[in-house]
Amino acid sequence: MIQALNPNRLQANALRHWLRAGAIATGIALACASAWSADEQPGKGVKVLPLKSSIAEESFQTLIVMKALEKLGYDVQPFQEVEYPTAHVAIANGDATFLATHWNPLHADYYKNAGGDAKLFRKGVYSDNAAQGYLMDKKTADQYKITNLGQLKDPKIAKLFDSDGDGKADLTGCTPGWGCEAVIEHHLTAYKLRDTVTHKQGTYSALIADTISRYKAGKPILYYTWTPYWVSNVLKPGKDVVWLEVPFSSLPGEQAKLDTKLPNGKNYGFVVNKQQIIANKAFTDKHPDAAKLFELMQVPVGDISAQNHMMSQGQSKPSDINRHVDGWIKAHQKTFDGWLEQARAAAR
Repeated sequence: MIQALNPNRLQANALRHWLRAGAIATGIALACASAWSADEQPGKGVKVLPLKSSIAEESFQTLIVMKALEKLGYDVQPFQEVEYPTAHVAIANGDATFLATHWNPLHADYYKNAGGDAKLFRKGVYSDNAAQGYLMDKKTADQYKITNLGQLKDPKIAKLFDSDGDGKADLTGCTPGWGCEAVIEHHLTAYKLRDTVTHKQGTYSALIADTISRYKAGKPILYYTWTPYWVSNVLKPGKDVVWLEVPFSSLPGEQAKLDTKLPNGKNYGFVVNKQQIIANKAFTDKHPDAAKLFELMQVPVGDISAQNHMMSQGQSKPSDINRHVDGWIKAHQKTFDGWLEQARAAAR
């Protein structure tokens, strides 16, 4: 005798079947979504602490790196401001993650003293052809035929640039802790300028503002500066000011054996630097996507100078700088997205 089928039991079995199938499908979907998320954001949930020097104009480069890391899922904290020597040590020790503006070879001693390649990651070139050196106003240079810093050994020449009445030239110099101050101090001794030149140190932005005011008042000026930076947009080399050569190559510390003479024969006393992103090596070893990103990223020196000039013209609020960063990324979206894709590929 054939037992009658119970329709309620059939419905219950069917329901269980569909629930089971649905659960399997949902699980597959969630797994796929999770895999996609991990693929797109390999750094998801990982905290990153950026460092930046006291140079406000280095916010631009730093923020571009921060925004790229955020796209990879990293929990990027607001950057902390410390001077370069402290930044190198903090990153090497794992107290911070990266610095976007390590100057090589200017910061060679900081890099070595913090542990070098054993503790720090440094690959690729973020911004190339960063020049540094000494300049004076073109009017005075032309009038007295000054082309070389060594000519300031002459007390009569040096006195032209005396702004405080002590008879010595006042050289607008470098903020302590930046690295350039050590080179300037070394030069004053190497070129025997101690008796005729005073290295004015302090907050560079205030010192250079005073220097520009003196230039506008028609007074002779003597100063150190670098590129990328906004000063050369205001005091234009070749028109308003001229670069000074040095008597011979001479650098301190890890740079001691380097020749500062350029291919064109000119010698401005500083090696043309590369700006590189440095990071904690343990972090980059664990996160190859971030390592690849740091290695690939590049921003033209002219773009940095142009943004720095906008800051000098009053667009220096955080909202302004963020707008500049977003604008730069949008203008270079294909390149920016390419960095991210190659970084994600490195994590797979």
